[in-house]
Amino acid sequence: MGDISLDTRLSERGETVSLMRTALGADPSVRKNMLLLIDLRWLAVAGQVITIAVVGFGFGVSLPYVAMGLVLLGLVALNLLTLRWLAHREEVPRSALFVALLFDVAALTAQLFMSGGGSNPFAALYLLQVTLGAVLLDARAAWILVSITSACYIGLTLEYEPLAVPGHSDADLFHLHTLGLLTCFALVAALLVVLITRIGKNLRERDQRIAALRQRAVEEDHIVRMGLLASGAAHELGTPLSSLSVILNDWQRVPAIAGDPDLVQEIDEMQVALKRCKSILTGILVSAGEARGEAPVVTTVAAFVREVAADWRGQGVLLVRNHFGDDLPIVSDPALKQVIQTVLDNALDASPEWVELRVEREDDTLVISVLDIGPGFAAEMLANFGRPYNSTKGRAGGGLGLFLVVNVVRKLGGQVDARNRPGGGARVTLRLPLAALALE
Repeated sequence: MGDISLDTRLSERGETVSLMRTALGADPSVRKNMLLLIDLRWLAVAGQVITIAVVGFGFGVSLPYVAMGLVLLGLVALNLLTLRWLAHREEVPRSALFVALLFDVAALTAQLFMSGGGSNPFAALYLLQVTLGAVLLDARAAWILVSITSACYIGLTLEYEPLAVPGHSDADLFHLHTLGLLTCFALVAALLVVLITRIGKNLRERDQRIAALRQRAVEEDHIVRMGLLASGAAHELGTPLSSLSVILNDWQRVPAIAGDPDLVQEIDEMQVALKRCKSILTGILVSAGEARGEAPVVTTVAAFVREVAADWRGQGVLLVRNHFGDDLPIVSDPALKQVIQTVLDNALDASPEWVELRVEREDDTLVISVLDIGPGFAAEMLANFGRPYNSTKGRAGGGLGLFLVVNVVRKLGGQVDARNRPGGGARVTLRLPLAALALE
């Protein structure tokens, strides 16, 4: 239960503040959607260049090329400035999407004003902006965008620069208008499918992130409650254990017992077990904040691994393989030591004959693996790995060990992976960033 203290220690490191900032900060899907608008703007620039070239040079329509080119350059500049702005910001407010859509509406309005106004078949592109606003913005902002686009469209029906198409009859002009409407419909339909699909993916990722944060909050609340119960139990057990210690000391002085070597040996074993219980209770109280003042222990990866193996109480054969490479100074974390021993205990239950503790380094990650030759994990266990009370041992309250392992490692910024080995047995891997353990 020593790992309960990690919540307090890591809050001192600022991890809890970071988690709250992540949970309550700007939605990361906003950044992705802003990048999506930038991609759409590049497509708009390319499409307008092609359209202006076809209409101007293909049909001989006189257009204000300089003014329309300046609008296109404005869109390009807006994209470049937005990309630079995003590169220097970790969080993007949702209001930025509204401003970006307003710029796009303004650019579209300017181009339509110079090319026929409301009679231009590409005026239907306003619907694309409205649809994006309905999906990306809150209701108030979306309705504001609807009002602005409607006002722009009404204004374009009243004031605009008419298009002069030389050498074409009214029938030809109607045919060209119909062709433009068809082109605009196909363009809007294709863009909506692509954009809504990508936006939907971003929103699903956001929902998954929120669900994961909620699950994490529930699990951490569960750990806090377990810590409180453990602290209370430690206080309650202190008195009877002290009484047992006094009784055992008195028994050692009884002549009938002192003269029986078997009884003396059993009492010695009981004293060792009693000291072990006291040590565990002391660790719980220290973890719960009842006692402080112990400085962090500075050690190395190799020494830490040796200490974990030496302190482990397992009775099986433990094979230690240290492939970490050049040793590295770290700060010993009692919680990490205990969760490793918890994994070793579980492996020993499944494989009493042989357990392996393997330590490796992958770039800036400490990889600790525990392997066994037991029956492996059941499919249901793997599917619910790390959840509380997920156990096949049938004991009341079972399944908390791996739950605490996952949460302690996650607190240190790491991950826990469990899988069955191809040749039989199981492997539990703890991946920890060395930055969380390295000596500063």
